[in-house]
Amino acid sequence: MSGNATHRFRNTSILTVQTADASQVVTSDALDEQLAETYARVGLRPGMLERLAGIRERRWWADGVTFVDGAAMAGAKAISESGVDPASIGLMINTSVSRKHLEPSTAVAVHSALGLPRSAQNFDVTNACLGFVNGMELAAAMIDSGMIDHALIVNGEDSRKVQERTIERLQGPGVTSRDVIAQFATLTLGSGAAAMVLGRSDQHPEGHRLVGSVSRAGTEHHELCIGDNDEMRTDLKGLLDAGIALSLDMWDEAAAEFDWKSGMDRYVIHQVSKVHTATMVAKFGIDEAKVPLTFPTRGNLGPAAVPFTLAGQQDSLVDGDRVLLMGIGSGLNASCLEIAW
Repeated sequence: MSGNATHRFRNTSILTVQTADASQVVTSDALDEQLAETYARVGLRPGMLERLAGIRERRWWADGVTFVDGAAMAGAKAISESGVDPASIGLMINTSVSRKHLEPSTAVAVHSALGLPRSAQNFDVTNACLGFVNGMELAAAMIDSGMIDHALIVNGEDSRKVQERTIERLQGPGVTSRDVIAQFATLTLGSGAAAMVLGRSDQHPEGHRLVGSVSRAGTEHHELCIGDNDEMRTDLKGLLDAGIALSLDMWDEAAAEFDWKSGMDRYVIHQVSKVHTATMVAKFGIDEAKVPLTFPTRGNLGPAAVPFTLAGQQDSLVDGDRVLLMGIGSGLNASCLEIAW
């Protein structure tokens, strides 16, 4: 291993991970119906979202509910379930890709909504779909150093605005099949929120200890997926191929330090699509039965996907289980983080 790409945590545990589900179910059939004329005009078959991506539905927040509200709801649940006094939370990191303003940070709105103390630092960490895992690593480093006792990581994502604008744009008369394919990934996104409370392992023996993490950067690929609040364009094959190649390099090098290929009880992979998951399972040689899925009914929740999927596994995990969080974020960046449950 070179540089500081590999890290072992000393004294940080997950106390709880919770979610807030958006309430409006939006089926892939409903999106296909809105694009039926476009598909017919450009020679594409409807049903690609479910047939190719494996996504039957995703969710949108109800009218008047924002991704900030979602992050705050998940954060409030996490604080309550952790049993931690909010006054002892020294750090809150928001990791949402979704944002309304360039400034101030989204973190300040969530901090305010939760009524966290003035002593709690708060800021945004954004790194595409890896933001939440990066937030965990940063919070753990601060806990391990003794700088803080507890941290709250939050994420809220809202896919509605960009999907509505994408559908409206793709209904235009000059749209080609290449336009549809380039913006296809936008329609796989979903809305939802997740939050996690971390604390000192020596103060919380009931927690789930962070073991170690490995990261790799392939930033020469930073133009393969570019998005904003109005549009996201993706080179689907290029992104998949480059992301898998970067992750395999990381995986092979991590083998000298971690036995991740066969020693894990659960692999929590970032939820993108059926093709992405199947490719990762095959290339990494891991047991697909140990890979829980949320993308069929929630779509790609961005950085909320890993904690959202992990939260759904809590009741089936037992003391001593080993869990590996795995993610690839546009840019490109790849990370794995092990948890001793």
